[in-house]
Amino acid sequence: MTGFLANKTGVILGVANKRSIAWGCAKALSDQGMRLAFTYAGDRLEKTVRTLAEDIDGSIVLPCDVTRPEEIDSAFETIGSEFGHLDAVIHGVAFAPRDELVGDFYHTSKEGYMISHEVSAYSLTAVSRRALPLMEGRDGSIVTLTYIGSERVIQNYNVMGIAKAALEASVRYLASDLGPRGIRVNAISAGPIRTLSAAGIQGFNEILDHIADRAPLKRNITADEVGSVCSFLAGPMSSGITGTTIYVDAGYHIMGV
Repeated sequence: MTGFLANKTGVILGVANKRSIAWGCAKALSDQGMRLAFTYAGDRLEKTVRTLAEDIDGSIVLPCDVTRPEEIDSAFETIGSEFGHLDAVIHGVAFAPRDELVGDFYHTSKEGYMISHEVSAYSLTAVSRRALPLMEGRDGSIVTLTYIGSERVIQNYNVMGIAKAALEASVRYLASDLGPRGIRVNAISAGPIRTLSAAGIQGFNEILDHIADRAPLKRNITADEVGSVCSFLAGPMSSGITGTTIYVDAGYHIMGV
């Protein structure tokens, strides 16, 4: 396999189906030669992830529910045994209970708040800690996926916006801690894409229409476009970038009223 990621290895968390942003990242990384480990959470997603992974040469598939520390430990032990080292972690997991994504934010339950943060934000730190022994000193790259709802109020995004803000702060703190160990940490703020998680946001079609109308490029983006930026962040051409959020949103984030 040739490409600027040849002989590199990575793990990707968060593939749910072929429309997932994480799947767009996986394809881009594989196209550039990276060998990948895929994780899934629960029996419901296992078959889908395994079927998709069949198209990625040399890949392995592992269970990893990020709310279960023992599964994270086991996944990274297996990756260490199979790969010997790790060059990239792509963190694409996020979750909030569907009923927390409607109505007023102040109605958010404590349970909904906590599980949203555990899966969508804290898991980046938990996964990075397990990946560190496999990545240290390898000019490694950790990439996570975020959304502009971390900075601006997006109707019905609610607690996920708060969790994504925590995720982006985690990127900065992890970048500071892991930089001396040769590991970069960055986020991609992707524009809205029709994914499984987006289906839980009321009024999502109106959001897509608004972006297409207001963004400088006058269109929405694709998962493949996010994947291209992900492969850039995972590779040597981005060696001087860490602690940063890169927007892949057709330019929408620059627009005012």
